[in-house]
Amino acid sequence: MSEGLRTPVEVAVGVLIQRSADGTEGRFLLTSRPEGKPYAGYWEFPGGKLEAGETVEQALRRELHEELGITIGPVHAWKVEVFDYPHALVRLNFCKVYDWQGEFEMREGQQMAWSGLPVTVAPVLPGTVPVLRWFAAERGFTGDTHTD
Repeated sequence: MSEGLRTPVEVAVGVLIQRSADGTEGRFLLTSRPEGKPYAGYWEFPGGKLEAGETVEQALRRELHEELGITIGPVHAWKVEVFDYPHALVRLNFCKVYDWQGEFEMREGQQMAWSGLPVTVAPVLPGTVPVLRWFAAERGFTGDTHTD
Protein backbone atom coordinates (compact mmCIF):
# COMPACT_ATOMS: atom_id res chain seq x y z
CA MET A 1 0.00 0.00 0.00
CA SER A 2 1.41 3.42 -0.85
CA GLU A 3 2.15 6.05 1.81
CA GLY A 4 -0.77 8.23 0.76
CA LEU A 5 -3.32 5.44 1.18
CA ARG A 6 -2.49 4.35 4.71
CA THR A 7 -5.40 4.56 7.12
CA PRO A 8 -4.53 6.42 10.30
CA VAL A 9 -4.71 4.61 13.63
CA GLU A 10 -7.11 6.51 15.89
CA VAL A 11 -5.56 7.41 19.24
CA ALA A 12 -7.14 9.13 22.25
CA VAL A 13 -4.70 11.35 24.13
CA GLY A 14 -5.27 12.75 27.61
CA VAL A 15 -3.81 16.15 28.42
CA LEU A 16 -4.27 16.16 32.20
CA ILE A 17 -3.96 19.69 33.53
CA GLN A 18 -3.80 20.95 37.10
CA ARG A 19 -5.68 24.19 37.75
CA SER A 20 -4.04 26.97 39.70
CA ALA A 21 -5.76 28.51 42.72
CA ASP A 22 -7.07 31.31 40.46
CA GLY A 23 -8.56 28.77 38.01
CA THR A 24 -5.92 29.17 35.32
CA GLU A 25 -4.32 26.15 33.69
CA GLY A 26 -1.19 24.98 35.47
CA ARG A 27 1.15 22.05 35.08
CA PHE A 28 0.36 19.13 32.75
CA LEU A 29 1.14 15.42 33.02
CA LEU A 30 3.68 13.68 30.81
CA THR A 31 4.47 9.97 30.92
CA SER A 32 7.31 7.98 29.41
CA ARG A 33 6.66 5.29 26.82
CA PRO A 34 7.19 1.84 28.33
CA GLU A 35 9.81 -0.68 27.26
CA GLY A 36 8.75 -2.85 24.35
CA LYS A 37 6.80 -0.11 22.55
CA PRO A 38 8.07 2.06 19.69
CA TYR A 39 9.92 5.12 21.03
CA ALA A 40 10.37 3.52 24.48
CA GLY A 41 11.61 6.10 26.96
CA TYR A 42 10.24 9.08 25.05
CA TRP A 43 7.91 11.44 26.94
CA GLU A 44 4.32 11.95 25.79
CA PHE A 45 0.81 12.67 26.92
CA PRO A 46 -0.86 9.41 28.03
CA GLY A 47 -3.53 7.59 26.06
CA GLY A 48 -3.90 4.86 23.50
CA LYS A 49 -5.62 3.35 20.50
CA LEU A 50 -9.38 3.26 20.09
CA GLU A 51 -10.85 -0.23 20.08
CA ALA A 52 -13.61 -1.21 17.66
CA GLY A 53 -16.80 0.74 18.37
CA GLU A 54 -15.24 3.06 20.96
CA THR A 55 -15.53 6.83 20.96
CA VAL A 56 -12.47 8.95 21.75
CA GLU A 57 -13.86 9.64 25.23
CA GLN A 58 -14.55 5.94 25.94
CA ALA A 59 -11.05 4.97 24.79
CA LEU A 60 -9.45 7.70 26.87
CA ARG A 61 -11.33 6.63 30.01
CA ARG A 62 -10.32 3.00 29.46
CA GLU A 63 -6.69 3.74 28.60
CA LEU A 64 -6.05 6.11 31.53
CA HIS A 65 -7.54 3.60 33.94
CA GLU A 66 -5.52 0.72 32.44
CA GLU A 67 -2.24 2.67 32.26
CA LEU A 68 -2.44 5.05 35.23
CA GLY A 69 -5.10 3.62 37.55
CA ILE A 70 -7.21 6.79 37.56
CA THR A 71 -10.83 7.53 36.74
CA ILE A 72 -11.21 10.75 34.79
CA GLY A 73 -13.99 13.34 34.95
CA PRO A 74 -15.28 15.34 31.98
CA VAL A 75 -13.31 15.07 28.75
CA HIS A 76 -12.86 18.27 26.71
CA ALA A 77 -12.06 17.58 23.05
CA TRP A 78 -9.28 20.00 22.11
CA LYS A 79 -7.33 19.43 18.90
CA VAL A 80 -6.63 16.70 16.34
CA GLU A 81 -3.29 16.16 14.67
CA VAL A 82 -2.26 13.48 12.16
CA PHE A 83 1.33 12.37 12.64
CA ASP A 84 3.31 10.06 10.38
CA TYR A 85 5.68 7.91 12.45
CA PRO A 86 7.89 5.32 10.74
CA HIS A 87 5.86 2.51 12.38
CA ALA A 88 2.34 3.97 11.90
CA LEU A 89 0.23 6.86 10.67
CA VAL A 90 -1.73 8.07 13.71
CA ARG A 91 -4.58 10.51 14.25
CA LEU A 92 -4.03 11.95 17.71
CA ASN A 93 -7.26 13.15 19.33
CA PHE A 94 -6.07 15.46 22.12
CA CYS A 95 -8.48 16.02 25.00
CA LYS A 96 -8.01 18.24 28.03
CA VAL A 97 -8.88 16.67 31.38
CA TYR A 98 -9.01 18.74 34.58
CA ASP A 99 -10.60 16.30 37.02
CA TRP A 100 -9.68 12.75 38.01
CA GLN A 101 -9.91 10.42 40.97
CA GLY A 102 -7.56 7.78 42.30
CA GLU A 103 -3.87 7.47 42.97
CA PHE A 104 -1.55 7.41 39.99
CA GLU A 105 -0.11 3.93 39.40
CA MET A 106 2.38 3.42 36.60
CA ARG A 107 0.90 0.07 35.53
CA GLU A 108 3.14 -0.34 32.45
CA GLY A 109 6.43 0.50 34.16
CA GLN A 110 6.44 4.00 32.74
CA GLN A 111 7.44 7.19 34.57
CA MET A 112 5.38 10.33 35.10
CA ALA A 113 6.24 14.00 35.51
CA TRP A 114 4.17 17.12 36.08
CA SER A 115 5.58 19.82 33.85
CA GLY A 116 5.21 23.38 32.72
CA LEU A 117 6.97 25.15 29.87
CA PRO A 118 9.70 24.56 29.00
CA VAL A 119 9.49 20.79 29.45
CA THR A 120 12.69 19.50 31.02
CA VAL A 121 12.19 15.74 30.64
CA ALA A 122 13.70 14.33 27.47
CA PRO A 123 13.45 13.11 24.84
CA VAL A 124 9.97 14.32 23.89
CA LEU A 125 7.96 12.22 21.43
CA PRO A 126 7.64 14.08 18.09
CA GLY A 127 3.82 13.92 18.25
CA THR A 128 3.93 15.75 21.59
CA VAL A 129 5.78 18.80 20.28
CA PRO A 130 2.72 20.42 18.60
CA VAL A 131 0.86 20.28 21.93
CA LEU A 132 3.69 22.13 23.64
CA ARG A 133 3.46 24.80 20.93
CA TRP A 134 -0.32 25.07 21.47
CA PHE A 135 0.26 25.51 25.21
CA ALA A 136 2.88 28.17 24.50
CA ALA A 137 0.44 30.08 22.25
CA GLU A 138 -2.41 29.83 24.78
CA ARG A 139 -0.22 30.86 27.70
CA GLY A 140 1.81 33.58 25.98
CA PHE A 141 5.02 31.62 26.49
CA THR A 142 7.99 32.50 24.29
CA GLY A 143 11.17 30.51 23.85
CA ASP A 144 11.92 26.83 23.46
CA THR A 145 9.09 24.59 24.65
CA HIS A 146 11.35 21.63 25.42
CA THR A 147 14.93 20.40 25.46
CA ASP A 148 16.25 17.27 23.75
